[in-house]
Amino acid sequence: MTTSMLAYLARRTPSTGASYLTRRGFASDSAPVRKVAILGAAGGIGQPLSLLMKLNPLVSRLALYDISGTPGVAADVSHINTRSEVLGFAGEEQLEKALKGADVVIIPAGVPRKPGMTRDDLFNINAGIVKSLCGAVAKYCPHALVNVISNPVNSTVPIASEVFKKAGTYDEKRLFGVTTLDVVRAKTFYAGKAKVNVADVNVPVVGGHAGVTILPLFSQATSSANLANEEIEALTKRTQDGGTEVVEAKAGKGSATLSMAYAGAIFADACLKGLNGVPDVVECSFVQSTVTDLPFFASKVRLGKNGVEEVLGLGALSDYEKQGLEALKPELKSSIEKGIKFANA
Repeated sequence: MTTSMLAYLARRTPSTGASYLTRRGFASDSAPVRKVAILGAAGGIGQPLSLLMKLNPLVSRLALYDISGTPGVAADVSHINTRSEVLGFAGEEQLEKALKGADVVIIPAGVPRKPGMTRDDLFNINAGIVKSLCGAVAKYCPHALVNVISNPVNSTVPIASEVFKKAGTYDEKRLFGVTTLDVVRAKTFYAGKAKVNVADVNVPVVGGHAGVTILPLFSQATSSANLANEEIEALTKRTQDGGTEVVEAKAGKGSATLSMAYAGAIFADACLKGLNGVPDVVECSFVQSTVTDLPFFASKVRLGKNGVEEVLGLGALSDYEKQGLEALKPELKSSIEKGIKFANA
C-alpha cells in the first residue's frame, strides 16, 4: 500500500478510539479469507465504495455486481496493488456467481435522490430493487451479513427482513441498515462548531435514516464542548438535512455519493472486524431492536462473529433529545410499516 493510504488507515478512528491498523490485531497477510459482494457497484456510490473496499486489507475477494458496467469497474479497480482479487459480474444471470460464498453483502443499488425528492420519492423504484436482490441473497448466500445502503433505509431494511423471513433465512443479527453517514456528518459538523480535532470526536446517532428520524445525541459527544442550546439545535437540523444539502449543492447532478461510499466502507470494515473476532467493535446501525417500541431502530451496536452481538441502549438523553425521540417515532413507524406492507404485497 502507498504511504498516503497507510496514513489514511492509521487516521481512521472507530468508536473505541484505536486506529484501523492496530484495531485489526493481525497483519493483512494473515487475515482470514473474506469475500465482499457489492450489489450496485457501477453506480455513483458503488464505484467509490468498490475502490475503498479494494483498499481494505481484510478483503480477500471482491465481487462487483450491477445490471451493466461492472466488468469495466472491476478491471479498473483490479489494477490496484492490494490483497483482494476483484471480479465483475453483470446481469441477473451472473448474480449467483457474485453472491456465492460472500461473507458481507453491501447493497447501494438503486436510483439517487434529485432536487426536490424525499427518500419516500425513491421508494417505488428502490423498494423493488432491494426486494429482488435480497431474494437472491437468501438463495445464494443466506448466512452473509447484509448491509443495506439503498434508500429509504427506514423502509428497505424492513423489506429485506420480510424477504428473508419468507425464504426461511432471516437472522436479525445479520441484517443492517447503514446509517454511518449520519454519524460521519454529526462528527464533522460538531468538530467544526466546537473547534476540536474531528479525529477525537464521536457522536452517536439514533432513530432512523431520513429527516427528523435522524437524532444525533450531541449530549453524549466526545470530545465534549459547552455549546449553547441553539447551536445544538442547528447542528441537529444540519445533520438531519445533510443529504439535501449535498443534493442542492450538486444542482441536480447527483446526491451524496462520495461521503456515502466512505461511510459504507467504514461500516463494512467494522462488520469484517467483528467477523474476524476483533473485540469491542461498536458502530451505529438501523437493526431489529427492542430499544424502543419500534421493531427497527438505529442505535449503537456491538459487532462480532455472528453479526450483532448486542444492541446497546440509548444512554442518558437531554430534554431536547427526549423530545426529538418522541417526535421521530410516528414517521419512523410509518416508514417501517410501509416497507413491510410492500414486501408482503
